[in-house]
Amino acid sequence: MVDTEFAELLRHALLAAMHVGAPVLVVAFVVSAVTGLLQAATGIHETAVGLLPRLLVVGLTLVATLPWMLERMVDLFRAAAGAP
Repeated sequence: MVDTEFAELLRHALLAAMHVGAPVLVVAFVVSAVTGLLQAATGIHETAVGLLPRLLVVGLTLVATLPWMLERMVDLFRAAAGAP
């Protein structure tokens, strides 16, 4: 494999990782910000109050986006293997 081909494959892998991880990270950030604001406004600083909504929403996001994530990763692996 030529260095330029390897660099291009690595670039595609990094972009695919960012695209696949972005929905979960964005949802986790939004939920964390909302629960943080609610905890600051109410004065409730219980660990479970911040953790449980994040776990639930991130889990639901993973379940909802898993088919799309798998499709993206399969496309990347097929491109890496040289399949048409």
